[in-house]
Amino acid sequence: MSNPYITPELFLFLRELRENNTREWFNDHKVRYEQHLKEPLLDLIADFAPLLSGISPHFRAIPKVSGGSLFRIYRDVRFSKNKSPYKTHASVHFRHEQAKDVHAPGYYLHIEPDNVFLGLGLWRPENSILTKIRSAIATDPELWEDILDANSFKNEFPLQGESLKRPPKGFDPEHRYINDLKRKDFMGVAQITEEIALRPDVLPLIAQTWEKGSPFMSFLAESVGIPF
Repeated sequence: MSNPYITPELFLFLRELRENNTREWFNDHKVRYEQHLKEPLLDLIADFAPLLSGISPHFRAIPKVSGGSLFRIYRDVRFSKNKSPYKTHASVHFRHEQAKDVHAPGYYLHIEPDNVFLGLGLWRPENSILTKIRSAIATDPELWEDILDANSFKNEFPLQGESLKRPPKGFDPEHRYINDLKRKDFMGVAQITEEIALRPDVLPLIAQTWEKGSPFMSFLAESVGIPF
C-alpha cells in the first residue's frame, strides 16, 4: 500500500520523462504530470505543515509552485549546455520565514528514481553567511563537536558539498575543525529508498528524520541571526 503523495505512478512518470525529455512528449503526458506529481506533492506540502511546525515554527509549507514550496519542473537552460527542457526529479523546499531577507537554512525533499533523499542546511550561501557560520564553529568547537558526534545526526545526515582547497582567510589553519571551516556548503543528506518513500506513513517518517537534524539546523540558524 502506498501513500497518496509519492506513488509508483510518480516514479514511472519520472522514469519515462528521463527517456523522453522533450516538449512534445511532456505535452502529450501533461495530465500525468498534474495527476501524479504536481497535485499530490502540493497535497503533501499542505498535509506536512503541522509536522513541520512541530520541528520548528519558523519554517513555511506553502502549497504552491510559483512562490511556494514545490519547485517547477521546467529547467532554466539559458546558461546550460544541457538543453533538456525538464527536470527528471521532483523537489520540495521548506524555507525559513525570513528566507527573503537572509540566506537561511531549509529542508529539502528530492524525489527521483533510484535517488530519493532528505536534505537540510545551506547550499552555496554567500560569503557573508559562510563567515558567520565559520565564526560560530571557530568560537564554540565543543558545541559543533557535540552536534556532529550525536549518533542520531552523524548516522543519518553525513555532511556533503564542496570545500575550499585552502583555509578561509582570517581563520586558524591549525583549527581542529579546519576541514569544516573550509566548507562552502553546510548540507546534510539522508538517502532513503523508493520503498520507504512509498510507505503510507511517509510523512511522519520524514518528520522524524528531519528532527534528528534539529541541533544542526538550530546552530546554523543562530549563526546567521535568525530564530529556530
